[in-house]
Amino acid sequence: MPGIPEAEAKKDLGNKAFAAKDYDEAIKYYTAAISIDSKNCVYYSNRSACHGGKGDWEKAANDAKECIKVNPEFIKGYYRLANAQSELNQFDAALATVKQGMAVDSNNPQLQKQMRQIKAKRDNQRRVQNATKTATSAATDNAPIRSLDPSVIKEVQDLQAQYRTTAKEFRDVQGKIRRAQLAKRTSELTKNQLEELPDGSYSKLYRPVGKMFMLASESEITTHLDETIEKEGKNETSLSSKMEYLEKMMKSQQQNIQELTKSASE
Repeated sequence: MPGIPEAEAKKDLGNKAFAAKDYDEAIKYYTAAISIDSKNCVYYSNRSACHGGKGDWEKAANDAKECIKVNPEFIKGYYRLANAQSELNQFDAALATVKQGMAVDSNNPQLQKQMRQIKAKRDNQRRVQNATKTATSAATDNAPIRSLDPSVIKEVQDLQAQYRTTAKEFRDVQGKIRRAQLAKRTSELTKNQLEELPDGSYSKLYRPVGKMFMLASESEITTHLDETIEKEGKNETSLSSKMEYLEKMMKSQQQNIQELTKSASE
């Protein structure tokens, strides 16, 4: 949305820095734009996206709240805030924010999609917490085996070793899921920001190639982001299925340990 020319110039510089994923530089320009025109909600929204790109979700949430305060009709502010709240594992607050945004635009496809994603992440978090409780419970079930027959003790110890191996694999998969989610969300944020830029508002764009950056056209950047989003989305789905399988295996292993110690002590 149009603003004071001097502030808009700072925003344009921020947009270029954001497109190159130079978030610190982009934050500097958006902050300068805000200092000139503090009533333009877009500047807060863009700076929120930068903080999100850096993984600083508290600051991302604060800027998104300010964006909504300045202009409650600006849907992107609700999207930014809900995304930050979700990253902070504040799922109820994130869903409430999405509902507030949908009260402004009930048919907004971005908010509808975001609500599904937040619910899925919340459910996944609950599965992780349940699995962690299972692991903790199994870890505390070692004491009773000391009074059992040596052959039973050996069998229980073997089962416990299998359980620890499964639990380690479970934690490794958790970490991979978090990395896939971060890569996907970062690409989505960057793509959304690029879509907001007016045509011709930038002169140079770069895309990552390993640890380097290569000059690329807008279409090349968009294609690269789409490919990353699709790849990491499939990776997350595959890893989530594996995590569910490992969780079931851990529960089964714990049950076997409990049944073995119980039957041997009777």
